[in-house]
Amino acid sequence: MKSQPTVTLNNGVEMPLLGLGVFDMHHQEAEQAVEWALETGYRLIDTASMYENEMQIGNAIRTSSVVREEIFLTTKVNDKDQGYAATLRAFDHSLELLQTDYVDLYLIHWPIKATRKETWRALEKIYESGKARAIGVANYLEPFLDELLTYSDIVPAVNQVEFSPFLYLESLKSKCEKLGTVLQAYTPLVRGLKMNHNLLQSLAQKYEKTPAQIILRWNVQHGVSPIPKSSNLLRIKENFDIFDFTISTIDMNILNSLHEDFRVVDNPIDLL
Repeated sequence: MKSQPTVTLNNGVEMPLLGLGVFDMHHQEAEQAVEWALETGYRLIDTASMYENEMQIGNAIRTSSVVREEIFLTTKVNDKDQGYAATLRAFDHSLELLQTDYVDLYLIHWPIKATRKETWRALEKIYESGKARAIGVANYLEPFLDELLTYSDIVPAVNQVEFSPFLYLESLKSKCEKLGTVLQAYTPLVRGLKMNHNLLQSLAQKYEKTPAQIILRWNVQHGVSPIPKSSNLLRIKENFDIFDFTISTIDMNILNSLHEDFRVVDNPIDLL
């Protein structure tokens, strides 16, 4: 079984650096993808209440030969469930669907202006209860982090944002590093829209890897945790096969230079 590196969160919890995202997967597709991922060697599974597949993720984990304690399970509070009391109820419902008595990471999915303060207060309560081994945020650009730090008692363990060579948020990455918050990248493969880029193709040939593997390795070497989504067995295996090569410093800088503020998801700053 292939292994992968982990990163130590700011509370001492170990998190696998590479995970499987399950956005827009439903029913058997989600369950099968998680089964394949766990068999391949993935140990980080990222879902959310908004994805409406927590039950299927729970089924896959429950029936897997991999013990629960070896799996790092993340879920997120839905926008409509934000607020102090509502978040506590939503969290308990997620535990029921996931068929587990704890999650490894619980995140605020989006920084909704009217509710994000009280939602974070609920996450701190959940963390104190021991039902979440770590708490964090998603889609928190620098202004949201700055605001959070004015009222939080706990520094977020993880900040999950859209991040890729074509959306290289260097300033946000530096801020998270200073805070001790691990940056996690969703849609790291830009939904396949940039795989034919000439520089990416050139580097793929040089390292005898696929463009997707180059991007995921770039993330890992930045200390960023990528969670690519796939329900295709070959892609799931391909995305995991990134720990047997190293991208040179020169080529890392080339990849950094691809930044063009290219997003496939709404810009969270619009929520300000």
